Amino acid sequence: MPSVFTKIINGELPGRFVYRDDSVVAFLTIEPLAYGHVLVVPIEETDKWTDLDPATWAHLNEVAQQIGQAVIAAFGSPRAGYIIAGFDVPHTHIHVFPTSKMSDYDFSKALGMNETDPQKMDDAAERIRAALSSAGVATGV
Repeated sequence: MPSVFTKIINGELPGRFVYRDDSVVAFLTIEPLAYGHVLVVPIEETDKWTDLDPATWAHLNEVAQQIGQAVIAAFGSPRAGYIIAGFDVPHTHIHVFPTSKMSDYDFSKALGMNETDPQKMDDAAERIRAALSSAGVATGV
C-alpha cells in the first residue's frame, strides 16, 4: 500500500509543492512547526533514510540544503531547521523549517492540520518557490 507521501507525489492527495525533479520532491507539511515548514522526500518509497542508496541520499540532502537557504531568504530566519524523525510516515523525509531557537524543534508545538491558515500556507509556498528561483534553482513545479 503506498504511503501518504507517495499519494501526494502521485497527485492522489493535494500538496503544496515547492520543488520537484526526477528523484526528489519538496512540499509543505500539513502540520508545520512554522509557516514555511517543508518536507523533502525521495520519490522512491523507502522507509528508513539509512536504507537509501548513497546517490539518492546525497541528492536528497542537496535539495534540503537549497530549500533551507530558500527558507532563510523567504522568512528572514537566522537558520533553517533540519530534522529526520521518520516515525509518522514510513517514507523517508527531511523536515526543513524557519527557526530562531532550539525550542522551535518541538513537534508537540506544531500547528494542527485544521489550525493552519490556507492563505498563509499558499503564501509560504510561493515565497519559497520565489526564493529558490532567485537563487537560480529550477523548481520543476
